[in-house]
Amino acid sequence: MPVPWFLLSLALGRSPVVLSLERLVGPQDATHCSPGLSCHLWDSDILCLPGDIVPAPGPVLAPTHLQTELVLRCQKETDCDLCLRVAVHLAVHGHWEEPEDEEKFGGAADSGVEEPRNASLQAQVVLSFQAYPTARCVLLEVQVPAALVQFGQSVGSVVYDCFEAALGSEVRIWSYTQPRYEKELNHTQQLPALPWLNVSADGDNVHLVLNVSEEQHFGLSLYWNQVQGPPKPRWHKNLTGPQIITLNHTDLVPCLCIQVWPLEPDSVRTNICPFREDPRAHRNLWQAARLRLLTLQSWLLDAPCWLPAEAALCWRAPGGDPCQPLVPPLSWENVTVDVNSSEKLQLQECLWADSLGPLKDDVLLLETRGPQDNRSLCALEPSGCTSLPSKASTRAARLGEYLLQDLQSGQCLQLWDDDLGALWACPTDKYIHKRWALVWLACLLFAAALSLILLLKKDHAKGWLRLLKQDVRSGAAARGRAALLLYSADDSGFERLVGALASALCQLPLRVAVDLWSRRELSAQGPVAWFHAQRRQTLQEGGVVVLLFSPGAVALCSEWLQDGVSGPGAHGPHDAFRASLSCVLPDFLQGRAPGSYVGACFDRLLHPDAVPALFRTVPVFTLPSQLPDFLGALQQPRAPRSGRLQERAEQVSRALQPALDSYFHPPGTPAPGRGVGPGAGDGT
Repeated sequence: MPVPWFLLSLALGRSPVVLSLERLVGPQDATHCSPGLSCHLWDSDILCLPGDIVPAPGPVLAPTHLQTELVLRCQKETDCDLCLRVAVHLAVHGHWEEPEDEEKFGGAADSGVEEPRNASLQAQVVLSFQAYPTARCVLLEVQVPAALVQFGQSVGSVVYDCFEAALGSEVRIWSYTQPRYEKELNHTQQLPALPWLNVSADGDNVHLVLNVSEEQHFGLSLYWNQVQGPPKPRWHKNLTGPQIITLNHTDLVPCLCIQVWPLEPDSVRTNICPFREDPRAHRNLWQAARLRLLTLQSWLLDAPCWLPAEAALCWRAPGGDPCQPLVPPLSWENVTVDVNSSEKLQLQECLWADSLGPLKDDVLLLETRGPQDNRSLCALEPSGCTSLPSKASTRAARLGEYLLQDLQSGQCLQLWDDDLGALWACPTDKYIHKRWALVWLACLLFAAALSLILLLKKDHAKGWLRLLKQDVRSGAAARGRAALLLYSADDSGFERLVGALASALCQLPLRVAVDLWSRRELSAQGPVAWFHAQRRQTLQEGGVVVLLFSPGAVALCSEWLQDGVSGPGAHGPHDAFRASLSCVLPDFLQGRAPGSYVGACFDRLLHPDAVPALFRTVPVFTLPSQLPDFLGALQQPRAPRSGRLQERAEQVSRALQPALDSYFHPPGTPAPGRGVGPGAGDGT
């Protein structure tokens, strides 16, 4: 990056030394050598492979000393790069040996110069540079005439212009010949640092320390550097040195750069990006990244900075299994649901959740295209991709004929299409209904025959029907309705309160799922995959998703509704609420939430009016004051109101009260409730 005079003067000092640095014009490297020698620089860099030391066949040129000099490579009059010039001093080592016979040297004397004592010497000299994260090796060819060949004497030097390095960097230099006859020379050069700028950490904060003199007025700007398009400004201020600027660690991303310039007319601005290799900055970048579906054939990865990543399509079978790759694959350059960087899964989203509509047990058909318009179809299953038609015993094979008919008649939804193939989603619910129709018909015939028998034995039938009714009720109560409980892990006390509510609801005819009880699955699958699996299973079984609102949950929902992304915060790795917002919001925005979602919050912790209006399209109950209505909403939609509802509400309230007392009246604190966070209740 060009270094303006303002930056050079701060780094090297305002002295004639700066102005006396030699200037090199143009971007090309060059070489020159002492009088009498001839030298040439190879056009391209070479691999840095020194190799083993081999015996010298006679007199050879060898590097004896390295000398460095700081110069300027200038593109414009005032914009220059600091560059390191290296001079390699050479000497003649070794001596001629009289060959005992020609076989000893394999005819080397014949294949070489006829009079070796009067021949010139040639050498290939390698210069190796390392200045993290850059490494280069260049090759210099040098020839010494016979008149200058004197054993053990220096013959001159060859100079390389030049290796560019950043201010403050440490450059390590090695020199050797090819082949290598002696141990390589090495030298370390420390370039002048930036004394006016230092980045230091203090806990969760990062300090930008600018040691600029008090009379120096300068402008400072923080911005996101973009690979494409103009930079995105984040912060700007005119300052007088010295200054200490504090940044929160959550604000760091790799492309966060600093721009500084003197408040003078026509001043040149200097840009520095100190967080490119910061691990915290890379973690924050992936937390802010989001996948967004533009059309059914294109997607967009939103992130503050450019991300080097590999994207690939994958699919997941019902039940929350890990996402499996498509075999054979489609073009990963064009579509993704998995994003990997550094061989680690960083992001996973269901891009077609809204396009597919309500949850169905569809079959994914993968179409591959070969030469001469050859096409083949297979159905994705956990065991692999089943070719269609097939005589296998899998579910897709049994439905193969119907799936192919639906594909030809246009009843399947196309998810992707490119030169390699296409992906289709074909519904199967109607075929399942046909099979169940036969089962119901058989049941009706059996019921009719049974009724006829019971009419013949009326007295015995009454007692038998009473027993049957009790068995049906007890079986329904034992199974209960599925309920998925989602919450924001504001603190450990609130998690204990959620655990008490979930345990109390389990005493009722409800099957409760909550991330507190599935930490092992959460760690193995990740919050996003775990939530998608639980939500899909719950809604397919006619269950209900309970959104338990707290101040932290309200804040996350508000950020999503404003920005479309969730800002970084102090949430643990098992926070399913944060992961769930990507698929919960479409259900509310498209009107699919009523009947499948219920909201709740605790008295004295959050007022229902604090819940964003979008989520109040479903009932929102306060607990424990509205427990009867809350439990009624958790019943099956067509289930009759039980007379025991009030009794069950009192049972849940008694189980919940110790946890409420512990949360709102912890030991050593006064009796009034906490009232924390935005929209906290007033205790009424």
